[in-house]
Amino acid sequence: MTDWDAVTGRLNRTLQSFLDQTNPNWRAVVCCQEPPPLPDDPRISYLPFDEPFEGNDKWRKLHHLADSLNEPSDPAGYVMSFDADDLLHKGTVDHMLRTQAKGGYLVEQGFVRDVAAGDIALAGRPTLALPLRKPFWKLCGSCVALRYDPEIAESARFIQAMTQHEHRMFPYLAKLAGLPLTALPEPMVLYELNHGENFGERRGRVSFKTRFVQRFKISDQTTLAGLDQNFPS
Repeated sequence: MTDWDAVTGRLNRTLQSFLDQTNPNWRAVVCCQEPPPLPDDPRISYLPFDEPFEGNDKWRKLHHLADSLNEPSDPAGYVMSFDADDLLHKGTVDHMLRTQAKGGYLVEQGFVRDVAAGDIALAGRPTLALPLRKPFWKLCGSCVALRYDPEIAESARFIQAMTQHEHRMFPYLAKLAGLPLTALPEPMVLYELNHGENFGERRGRVSFKTRFVQRFKISDQTTLAGLDQNFPS
């Protein structure tokens, strides 16, 4: 049984990471069956999902969200599907809008927090010193921001098609489409797991990630202090 208060509490921490952005030009759309309590901000809206569906409805919700892009008044920008328990670095929107990558952005480096253990790891490309480390986009779905232009008819359809695939396919599919993704320059997403409400946990797919956190746990106090400055505590 899902703890509604715990779920909405985590959702609002996620939304707080948007409210904390140094650049205010963003919009968040929350899609679910029951309207959750949301911060009072015109940039945050609720998109009802009332489609009868058996089993995992994640993919239908993502499809529904992509459908909502077809508003002619939407500005060009970037679209990022974001899980309701992850946190966004406060400088992310500003970096994207300043640098304007053609295809979009990929989170190669990111933080992974084991909430139950209280430990945090840094995900990133494997190196000679860390051959078993994994890039963030292989661990978490909040890992890509795709370029969106409402004046290009295929733009929304491409985003819709991309979000129907597992996140581990994102960089390969973007490259095949001729829209390669640009890696963000620093860890800009914090993925929280093992808090009792993870989707993957309910499917028994979190244990290897908790082992990942223990293997690559951060001990540097300066790095850990930076988390408090850039993500909601």
